[in-house]
Amino acid sequence: MLSIILTSLYFFLPAYFANMAPILFRKIPFLSFPIHEKLFGAHKTWRGLMIAPIIGTLIFFLQKLAYTYGFTSLALIDYSDFPLYFGTLLGAGAILGDLIKSYYKRKAGIAPGVSWMPLDQLDFVIGAIIAGFFVYVPPAEVVLILFLISPLLHIGANLIGYYLGINKNKF
Repeated sequence: MLSIILTSLYFFLPAYFANMAPILFRKIPFLSFPIHEKLFGAHKTWRGLMIAPIIGTLIFFLQKLAYTYGFTSLALIDYSDFPLYFGTLLGAGAILGDLIKSYYKRKAGIAPGVSWMPLDQLDFVIGAIIAGFFVYVPPAEVVLILFLISPLLHIGANLIGYYLGINKNKF
């Protein structure tokens, strides 16, 4: 059981890192203006939209490299058979899932920064899985694991960010 959990999490690293990228790169002034403040809120910037697919691609490239050099124990897929743009799709899907959720959050009248559980924790997972379907459909148990564990990881990462002074809210 632990093996499939770790394999699932490793497989999804491009989406996880892409989801965190806008926060990690928020101090960079390049493209730091909102995509559309009324539709998505002030925190959804062009920088985040651009950096997430790049980070997803980079992480997938590192996974491919690791696989080539023998790190196969956590591999769900044969990374040498997958195109680099699979990482781009996971990263783009993650950020677009977040963007779509933000649109509906604004439509529901929920202020930016206010938690909207469980969608705040699952938006990027849904987006990345759907975008990744163009190249690979993971087994149902992997999708289930991602849906169950990702919210816990998301909450944990937010708590760490809050206590480090990176996030304003705990969740």
